[in-house]
Amino acid sequence: MSKRRLARENCLQSLYLTDSGVMTPEEVLAVFQKGDFAREGKVFEFYKDIFLTTFSSTGQIDSIIRSTSRNWEIDRMAVIDRCILRLAVCELAILRDAPAPVIIDEAIELAKKYSTEKSGKFVNGVLDSIARSPAVKAPAASANDTPTEPPANP
Repeated sequence: MSKRRLARENCLQSLYLTDSGVMTPEEVLAVFQKGDFAREGKVFEFYKDIFLTTFSSTGQIDSIIRSTSRNWEIDRMAVIDRCILRLAVCELAILRDAPAPVIIDEAIELAKKYSTEKSGKFVNGVLDSIARSPAVKAPAASANDTPTEPPANP
Protein backbone atom coordinates (compact mmCIF):
# COMPACT_ATOMS: atom_id res chain seq x y z
CA MET A 1 0.00 0.00 0.00
CA SER A 2 1.35 3.43 -0.90
CA LYS A 3 1.96 5.88 1.89
CA ARG A 4 -0.49 8.36 0.39
CA ARG A 5 -3.15 5.65 0.27
CA LEU A 6 -2.48 4.99 3.96
CA ALA A 7 -2.94 8.71 4.61
CA ARG A 8 -6.22 8.68 2.67
CA GLU A 9 -7.46 5.62 4.60
CA ASN A 10 -6.65 7.28 7.91
CA CYS A 11 -8.35 10.45 6.72
CA LEU A 12 -11.44 8.46 5.76
CA GLN A 13 -11.54 6.89 9.22
CA SER A 14 -11.13 10.33 10.79
CA LEU A 15 -13.91 11.83 8.68
CA TYR A 16 -16.17 8.90 9.54
CA LEU A 17 -15.58 9.43 13.27
CA THR A 18 -16.36 13.14 13.05
CA ASP A 19 -19.32 12.75 10.67
CA SER A 20 -20.82 10.10 12.95
CA GLY A 21 -20.42 12.38 15.96
CA VAL A 22 -18.17 9.91 17.76
CA MET A 23 -15.27 12.36 18.11
CA THR A 24 -14.41 15.98 17.42
CA PRO A 25 -11.65 16.77 14.91
CA GLU A 26 -9.38 17.73 17.78
CA GLU A 27 -9.97 14.38 19.51
CA VAL A 28 -9.32 12.49 16.27
CA LEU A 29 -6.05 14.33 15.67
CA ALA A 30 -4.96 13.70 19.25
CA VAL A 31 -5.48 9.95 18.76
CA PHE A 32 -3.61 9.85 15.45
CA GLN A 33 -0.76 11.99 16.82
CA LYS A 34 -0.15 9.42 19.56
CA GLY A 35 0.06 6.46 17.18
CA ASP A 36 2.80 5.08 14.96
CA PHE A 37 1.30 6.83 11.94
CA ALA A 38 2.37 10.23 13.34
CA ARG A 39 6.00 9.19 12.84
CA GLU A 40 5.46 9.07 9.08
CA GLY A 41 6.47 12.74 8.68
CA LYS A 42 5.31 14.01 5.28
CA VAL A 43 2.64 11.33 5.05
CA PHE A 44 1.19 12.38 8.39
CA GLU A 45 1.25 16.02 7.25
CA PHE A 46 -0.58 15.00 4.04
CA TYR A 47 -3.19 13.19 6.15
CA LYS A 48 -3.59 16.18 8.45
CA ASP A 49 -3.91 18.59 5.52
CA ILE A 50 -6.59 16.50 3.80
CA PHE A 51 -8.50 15.84 7.01
CA LEU A 52 -8.55 19.42 8.29
CA THR A 53 -9.22 20.92 4.85
CA THR A 54 -12.05 18.48 4.18
CA PHE A 55 -13.58 19.09 7.59
CA SER A 56 -13.32 22.89 7.38
CA SER A 57 -14.58 23.01 3.77
CA THR A 58 -17.54 20.67 4.14
CA GLY A 59 -20.08 23.29 3.00
CA GLN A 60 -18.18 24.07 -0.20
CA ILE A 61 -17.49 20.39 -0.85
CA ASP A 62 -21.13 19.41 -0.30
CA SER A 63 -22.25 22.10 -2.77
CA ILE A 64 -19.99 20.57 -5.41
CA ILE A 65 -21.31 17.08 -4.67
CA ARG A 66 -24.93 18.28 -4.79
CA SER A 67 -24.36 19.87 -8.19
CA THR A 68 -23.58 16.49 -9.75
CA SER A 69 -25.56 14.01 -7.66
CA ARG A 70 -29.02 15.42 -8.25
CA ASN A 71 -30.80 12.17 -7.41
CA TRP A 72 -28.95 11.74 -4.12
CA GLU A 73 -29.33 13.93 -1.07
CA ILE A 74 -26.05 14.12 0.82
CA ASP A 75 -27.71 13.54 4.17
CA ARG A 76 -29.29 10.33 2.88
CA MET A 77 -26.06 8.85 1.52
CA ALA A 78 -24.33 6.16 3.52
CA VAL A 79 -21.93 7.89 5.93
CA ILE A 80 -18.90 6.07 4.53
CA ASP A 81 -19.79 6.97 0.92
CA ARG A 82 -20.35 10.59 1.89
CA CYS A 83 -16.95 10.68 3.61
CA ILE A 84 -15.22 9.10 0.60
CA LEU A 85 -16.80 11.66 -1.73
CA ARG A 86 -15.89 14.57 0.54
CA LEU A 87 -12.29 13.38 0.80
CA ALA A 88 -11.94 13.01 -2.98
CA VAL A 89 -13.70 16.29 -3.78
CA CYS A 90 -11.39 18.07 -1.36
CA GLU A 91 -8.43 16.72 -3.31
CA LEU A 92 -10.02 17.47 -6.70
CA ALA A 93 -11.36 20.95 -6.02
CA ILE A 94 -9.35 22.45 -3.18
CA LEU A 95 -5.95 20.80 -2.69
CA ARG A 96 -5.42 19.93 -6.36
CA ASP A 97 -2.18 18.11 -5.67
CA ALA A 98 -2.79 14.98 -7.73
CA PRO A 99 -4.28 14.20 -11.15
CA ALA A 100 -8.02 13.55 -11.25
CA PRO A 101 -7.71 9.92 -12.44
CA VAL A 102 -5.48 9.08 -9.46
CA ILE A 103 -7.84 10.74 -6.98
CA ILE A 104 -10.87 8.99 -8.48
CA ASP A 105 -9.12 5.60 -8.52
CA GLU A 106 -8.09 5.99 -4.88
CA ALA A 107 -11.68 6.87 -3.92
CA ILE A 108 -13.04 3.85 -5.81
CA GLU A 109 -10.58 1.58 -4.00
CA LEU A 110 -11.65 3.04 -0.65
CA ALA A 111 -15.31 2.46 -1.55
CA LYS A 112 -14.62 -1.15 -2.56
CA LYS A 113 -12.72 -1.79 0.67
CA TYR A 114 -14.94 0.00 3.19
CA SER A 115 -18.43 0.20 1.67
CA THR A 116 -20.83 -1.91 -0.36
CA GLU A 117 -20.32 -3.70 -3.66
CA LYS A 118 -22.18 -0.95 -5.55
CA SER A 119 -20.42 1.96 -3.87
CA GLY A 120 -17.41 1.86 -6.19
CA LYS A 121 -19.61 2.53 -9.22
CA PHE A 122 -21.56 5.23 -7.38
CA VAL A 123 -18.38 7.00 -6.24
CA ASN A 124 -16.89 6.69 -9.73
CA GLY A 125 -19.97 8.21 -11.37
CA VAL A 126 -20.20 11.18 -9.01
CA LEU A 127 -16.47 11.93 -9.06
CA ASP A 128 -16.17 11.55 -12.83
CA SER A 129 -18.92 14.16 -13.26
CA ILE A 130 -17.23 16.47 -10.77
CA ALA A 131 -13.81 16.07 -12.42
CA ARG A 132 -15.32 16.97 -15.81
CA SER A 133 -17.08 20.06 -14.51
CA PRO A 134 -15.50 23.37 -15.50
CA ALA A 135 -15.30 24.48 -11.86
CA VAL A 136 -12.89 21.66 -10.96
CA LYS A 137 -9.65 21.23 -12.80
CA ALA A 138 -7.02 18.91 -11.33
CA PRO A 139 -3.34 19.55 -12.10
CA ALA A 140 -0.99 17.57 -14.23
CA ALA A 141 0.54 14.40 -12.84
CA SER A 142 2.30 14.67 -9.50
CA ALA A 143 5.48 12.82 -8.64
CA ASN A 144 3.82 11.68 -5.41
CA ASP A 145 1.08 9.65 -7.05
CA THR A 146 2.17 8.57 -10.49
CA PRO A 147 4.59 5.81 -11.28
CA THR A 148 7.86 6.98 -12.71
CA GLU A 149 8.78 5.48 -16.02
CA PRO A 150 12.12 5.75 -17.71
CA PRO A 151 12.13 8.07 -20.72
CA ALA A 152 11.58 6.37 -24.04
CA ASN A 153 14.61 5.94 -26.26
CA PRO A 154 14.38 8.27 -29.27
